[in-house]
Amino acid sequence: MDLQHPDPDSVPVRDAATVMLLRDGEAGMEVCMLLRNLRSDFVGGAFVFPGGAVDPSDGLAEVEPLCAGLTDVEASRHLDLPAGGLAYWVAAVRESFEEAGVLLAVDGEGQVVSFADPVVAERFVGHRHAVDSGERRLVEVLRDEDLRIDTAGIHYFSRWVTPLGAPRRYDTRFFVAAAPPEQEPLHDDREVVASRWFTPAEALRRHDEGEITMIFPTVRTLVALDRFESAAAVLAHARSLPKVEAVLPLMRESSAGIRIVLPGDPEHTGGTYDAFTAQPVDEDLTD
Repeated sequence: MDLQHPDPDSVPVRDAATVMLLRDGEAGMEVCMLLRNLRSDFVGGAFVFPGGAVDPSDGLAEVEPLCAGLTDVEASRHLDLPAGGLAYWVAAVRESFEEAGVLLAVDGEGQVVSFADPVVAERFVGHRHAVDSGERRLVEVLRDEDLRIDTAGIHYFSRWVTPLGAPRRYDTRFFVAAAPPEQEPLHDDREVVASRWFTPAEALRRHDEGEITMIFPTVRTLVALDRFESAAAVLAHARSLPKVEAVLPLMRESSAGIRIVLPGDPEHTGGTYDAFTAQPVDEDLTD
């Protein structure tokens, strides 16, 4: 494929949401990352944050009363959308529950749901499998358990749009949230084969040394997270953002391989990176 002149209509852009679950560990702030199955159709073998495509059911009118903290009008204003913004928060929570078993929801008193009781934990394992398999919807679980999605605790952090030329394209909203203290992420051994807590610096080091694989937006997001000393600092930063601008990288071919260009990147002259390592390279392909 000629990456200089791709057909912009050849690959549809799907709406997606991902959530970075944060906690403070002994070595500093940590983020939950999931290892996708090598056989996965998308980014197989890579460490990612929980997330996926926004489903039509995430934006149904019946969902809004089951959200604590944001209305669709407020959520849409945060995302600079005319309507339908709340669906991104719902998708992030649903995907976190399906992929990592972490449910960002509160009870009638505003307390985050706890899995400290083994009986409760086992019941939610069943809920998770039912939602993941499509047997039940998340809204049904929320109604049965008298819970609401904790949209007040989930904050918009960044937005990445897959560049033209990629075989799949997503318009992904990145969110941050404090990991519930009495819920431990558990992978499903299907799409996700491992779950790990990394400090951003550790994940970046392992990626640089070839120990783990991550895609470009994940790497750049970890670089952004590495500026903060605590989960609270990240959440405070996200809450204070007046507007989040979309990042639309460009794919370019050079004699040394495929490059990703971030025009106007303030960190590196030219904002040019190797597409596979996400490392900055000494080339200026911006135009």
